[in-house]
Amino acid sequence: MPGQFMFDQIISKYGATAKAKLSSPAITGAPEDNIRAPLEELITALAIAAGQQPGWVTLVGESTLSALGTRPDYAVTVRSALTGFIELKAPGKGADPRKFTDPHDKRQWQKLKSLPNLLYSDGQSFSLWQNGALVGQIIHLSGDLDTAGAMLTAPQALVTLLTDFLSWSPIPPDSPRKLAEVSARLCRLLRDEVLEELENGTQSLTDLATEWRGLLFPQADDAQFADGYAQAVTFGLLMARAQDIALDKGIAHAALALRDTNTLIGTALRLLTDDPQTQKALSTATSTLTRVLHEVHWPTLSKGKPDAWLYFYEDFLEVYDNALRKKTGSYYTPPEVVQAMVRLT
Repeated sequence: MPGQFMFDQIISKYGATAKAKLSSPAITGAPEDNIRAPLEELITALAIAAGQQPGWVTLVGESTLSALGTRPDYAVTVRSALTGFIELKAPGKGADPRKFTDPHDKRQWQKLKSLPNLLYSDGQSFSLWQNGALVGQIIHLSGDLDTAGAMLTAPQALVTLLTDFLSWSPIPPDSPRKLAEVSARLCRLLRDEVLEELENGTQSLTDLATEWRGLLFPQADDAQFADGYAQAVTFGLLMARAQDIALDKGIAHAALALRDTNTLIGTALRLLTDDPQTQKALSTATSTLTRVLHEVHWPTLSKGKPDAWLYFYEDFLEVYDNALRKKTGSYYTPPEVVQAMVRLT
């Protein structure tokens, strides 16, 4: 925890920089775009003051793509490991997504709340959300970002919030049901990303959807393709972990390793994810999937019980898409699938 003087200096500098950005006649674009640089400096300075070494914390900013609802403004890494995401809103909007009134913001929150570690901010307020639940309290700075300048102040609780955010690491699921819930939330996020990219005409995915229809499902619409894609990738990664294949080197590495033991699934996983444009477009969901599922330890989950996976897909669909579960009548994992999973563990 930084001393009060150092903390006050960091906040004061942030206030002065933000005011200059927001009041400059040369600055154009959305208000939230104008506070990106000051916020990046604030996060970096507070992280170092809280004990992180210079260069450990990196904010990877996305291009301004207001039409995309599933892509947060920043991915944050600590010592090169994905730690979480930051969503930046215009000053004055607040940092409680449950209270947003703009339809775009409300839809976006329904998608982003699947992320395991997400920081919301409008530059004046900060909140931390993990799997859709608020962690601690929403922190408010004292003073208006447009006018306070160097007089801006903040409670030390902001450092605690940021420390909690930066110290996140995946918690390995300790039961098949918990694994089903975790993977379903992230699979749903991936499905939403795919559908959004199709609607925005991302070439690599529209081409893949065309091939999918030509080879497998001629009548599949974009929503059905997005669903099939997301489930195929998610279960491909689960299969990789079942065979103790590491995911921390990325999906491409896992797909190649999986091909050595399961040619069909490994090849399918690679074909679905190997295009650079696709990788970039779907990076929010896929990077989180690999980070979280890498911690899965199959023997711990099954505890040696052959029937541990009997209701896995039912539990998965209940979180992923309960309407689909009822429509398909998927109330248990088929015995053949259970037997295959048991053999792999």
